[in-house]
Order: sequence, then structure tokens, then C-alpha cells
Amino acid sequence: MASQWYSLLSQKLYLAKALLEQRAALDNAAEAPPPLLTEALTQGSVELLLRARQTLLVMIARHHQHKQASPSTLDELRALLSEDAYEVTALNALAADGHSWWSHLIQLERGQSQPPATRKSVSADNIIAISAETGPDRSATTLAKTRSALAAFAQELEEQNSEW
Repeated sequence: MASQWYSLLSQKLYLAKALLEQRAALDNAAEAPPPLLTEALTQGSVELLLRARQTLLVMIARHHQHKQASPSTLDELRALLSEDAYEVTALNALAADGHSWWSHLIQLERGQSQPPATRKSVSADNIIAISAETGPDRSATTLAKTRSALAAFAQELEEQNSEW
């Protein structure tokens, strides 16, 4: 039987998937979608993924019998458990890998929780100024890959815990 926390995490991931599917459908539509709708679907799916990540940390704490703990960061989970716990070791490895789903979520959180950078206007003084959009990849495809990787990780942990 799945834990309540795994069920909540799965719900967040399912809702994110629904938003990402709508976003992908808009991206493939014949007409250009309204930017407001595209941004709302993107930010909504990112927020659900971030909430799922936080729920994952609480789920791991519950697996280790910490009934009242609600870690919201990997550092808090590490302090609660130990550096040697399988989940902490696995998440540390993901955090160290700049191309992992964990790192992508950290980049998304940073990008979504700060105001956009101000851009210089083009003038005679800075005619060669080039402004490239920086930040994490927020495409529907990349967000879906991150969602799938998080789902697979959570499912693996839940299956391991249910064997006990």
C-alpha cells in the first residue's frame, strides 16, 4: 500500500503532467498561443514540481520514522537523517550533477522566485549590446523529463520502503 505522502507526491506530479500536456498542445497549435496562458501553464507546472520535491523530502523523513519533521531542503534532510542514509547519498549525488532533475529544480526555483533581470534598452551608446535570455530550460519537454525523473525516483523509494 502506498504511503499517504507518496500519494500526495503522485498527485502533484500528475497535476504537473496535465499542465505540461496542455502546454505542449499549445506549443504545437497552428496559432501562436497567448503568452499569458503559456506562462501560467509553465509557472503552474514548475510550482507543482517544486511542491512535489518538498513532499519527497517529507516522505523520506517519514520513511525514517520522523513523524513530525518536515524538511524543506536537502540540508535539512541531511541534518535530520545522516550523511550515510541511502536517500541522502542519492540526493547528494543528484545535487552534485549539474544536469540532474534535482539541479534543474533548484535552477527553476531560483529563477521563479526572483524578479526578471532588467534589460538595457538599445541606444546609440550601447548599440552592440546583446541580451540573451538566461536561466533554466523551461520548455515543456524538459519540464516533462524532470517530472518523469522525479516520479521514477519517488517510486523507487516507495517500493524499497514498502518491502520493509
